[in-house]
Amino acid sequence: MMALTLAEAVAQLRDKASPKRRSAARRLGALADVSAGPSLLDALRGETSVRRSWETQYEMVMALGACGYLPAVEFLRERAQQPTEDDAVHIALGDAITRLGSLAEGVSTPVEWCLDQGDPSLIEGALRAVAAVGRVPAASTVDRILDLLDTLDPYDGLRYWAAVAAVKWPGERVRAFLESCAAGPRADVAEAAGVSLAGHGPGS
Repeated sequence: MMALTLAEAVAQLRDKASPKRRSAARRLGALADVSAGPSLLDALRGETSVRRSWETQYEMVMALGACGYLPAVEFLRERAQQPTEDDAVHIALGDAITRLGSLAEGVSTPVEWCLDQGDPSLIEGALRAVAAVGRVPAASTVDRILDLLDTLDPYDGLRYWAAVAAVKWPGERVRAFLESCAAGPRADVAEAAGVSLAGHGPGS
């Protein structure tokens, strides 16, 4: 079966079946075409009133981030400040807000915004986006991230994406954080930290 074209995926966002809408959003995320942004945002606005559609909302939010549709930021921030039991949606919101914000104002500003909300899911999404885009936050933002992570249990999964992203973060404190993670009890965090340490040269 051939993959949907951009026009077909946009049209399928209006399908009555949630799996079809979800598939369309996933396809638009893969295409990463900013022209799909308005349709995705409209679809997401409608999707938020649909019960038990967190998987579809997740894909729509991630697609907006992948498409680089900057006008979506305001709505995404509004959604991020609303309570939810769907942690995955807030992870996607943190990711998309950070991806989009990094295009307009640098990566530190959206990361700081997510930190300000005090929502672990948003922060996880933000760190995941930082790792994906490969941009280095300001030193003050890195310190704030590490201040938060220092308070967490060694098993806390929030350390994982920070350990992945930190390969490009300079400073001895970052190296100490990675060494701590590499020696920690969670295998996935330890492995990520080990990889980052290997790339975290003397000049980092």
